[in-house]
Amino acid sequence: MRDLVSLPKANLHVHLEDAMRPRTLAEIAASHGMRLPASTPITDPSSFFAAHDTARSCLQTFADFHRVAVEYCADEAAQGTSYAEVSFTAAAHGERLGDMAMPLRAVLEGLAQGRAEHGVQTRLLLDHSRRRPLERAWATLGLAESHAAEGVVAVGLSGPEAYPGDPFAAVFSAARAAGLHVVHHAGEAGGPASIRQAITTGCAERLGHGIRVLDDEELTSQVSSLGVPLEVCPHSNVLLGLVPSLAEHPLPRLLAAGLAVTVNTDIPAMTGAGLAEEYRQLRETFGLSDTIIADVARAGVRASFAPADLQAGLLAGIDDWIA
Repeated sequence: MRDLVSLPKANLHVHLEDAMRPRTLAEIAASHGMRLPASTPITDPSSFFAAHDTARSCLQTFADFHRVAVEYCADEAAQGTSYAEVSFTAAAHGERLGDMAMPLRAVLEGLAQGRAEHGVQTRLLLDHSRRRPLERAWATLGLAESHAAEGVVAVGLSGPEAYPGDPFAAVFSAARAAGLHVVHHAGEAGGPASIRQAITTGCAERLGHGIRVLDDEELTSQVSSLGVPLEVCPHSNVLLGLVPSLAEHPLPRLLAAGLAVTVNTDIPAMTGAGLAEEYRQLRETFGLSDTIIADVARAGVRASFAPADLQAGLLAGIDDWIA
């Protein structure tokens, strides 16, 4: 049986703050005299956002952000991840701390150190919550443009999909014009309307999650024909109550519909599942052959915003794995 850790893999949908080691979170909180609330089960988006906001509030210094970024690379290396596009809410942290540049600078330097020490190639996606002001979205774009040469490749919307995406359309049109990529969360808790908005006025090139596309046959056909990749995160969908169980996850139906399916971790600190575990469930829960698993890994590489030479090297590695 082929080893899934040794399979070259791309993680395209993972939030840095929600990949923080629990011990690191506790130590950082203690260093600032903060007491973490008693742990409560995460069972739905509301409980997730509460835990997410608590974790983010503990990050206060350059050293905090830098440490989390370096450790993130170490953890991905242990999973056999070769390449990752990491989401980070840089402008929100910058506003909170009164220094717009510091959190992003710390994360970029931490990821660079992580690459040097652990060999994981990374790029950054700066996300903006739909429930936050338009002005912050423009600030996010400004940060992305000013740090594009350092590895910021994309911007996009996150947060509750009940909040509309159209108010931010001009931001993402400007992002595309500036040469940045655009990726939005859509079709996770929200239905087909959120996906339509994302790929039209939202200018999205990939869909964060996108699993609700199957609710609309015409939309499924459209997304398939356009070749818009889905960033599917099975363990996260189950933890947040969006899918009853892994066995009932729509991933096999997404593949059968001819959609470009990538597999990712989203919030690994909360699910406890790294990328190798997500891939293991392709085999153990969904019964996919290694040939199909290799195809899923290829889809992740091809859907990435990695340079062509890096993509070529990863695809060659996947070929070697399946051969």
